[in-house]
Amino acid sequence: MGLFDRVKNLLKKPEAPQPEKSILTIAPGDIVEVSLVTYQVTGKTQNAKRNASFLTLQDGNTVRYLLIEERERTEYELYEPIDGRLDSIDEIPTTIEMGDAVYYLEENYSGNVVAVGKTPFTSSGEQYVWQFQTDDRQLLRIEWQDGRMMLYEGESVIPADVRVLRGT
Repeated sequence: MGLFDRVKNLLKKPEAPQPEKSILTIAPGDIVEVSLVTYQVTGKTQNAKRNASFLTLQDGNTVRYLLIEERERTEYELYEPIDGRLDSIDEIPTTIEMGDAVYYLEENYSGNVVAVGKTPFTSSGEQYVWQFQTDDRQLLRIEWQDGRMMLYEGESVIPADVRVLRGT
């Protein structure tokens, strides 16, 4: 290495530090393993105000959704879409009976979301969410955005059952 190259290396600006990888930085194209099933992330809806991401996962023809929310600890919930409808978002009850399960309203919130890739809602915007839970910890989630309503049934997943295999 010549003298000129050495001086040039001394004057060169250091590279910017890489942002720390977080579970919330998962994006479409990445691979995620949940409860020993490998999924490709095909979409992501992110609510920055709540520090939460709702990922669209695909394994063959199976589509599931993984909610990742960072609070005092990171929480994971795996959902499947279900058929159903409610008459009005203005009249969502605090308890819902489906089959043998009775779901109780745990949380109701709204906020701006950013949608990327294949998601149930094709655009970003204001989203309203109702989260329900049964006494035996089954979950029900209702989302409303731009006149469209989605219902999901799911369960909590322990953090050890979620593994990120980066694809992009």
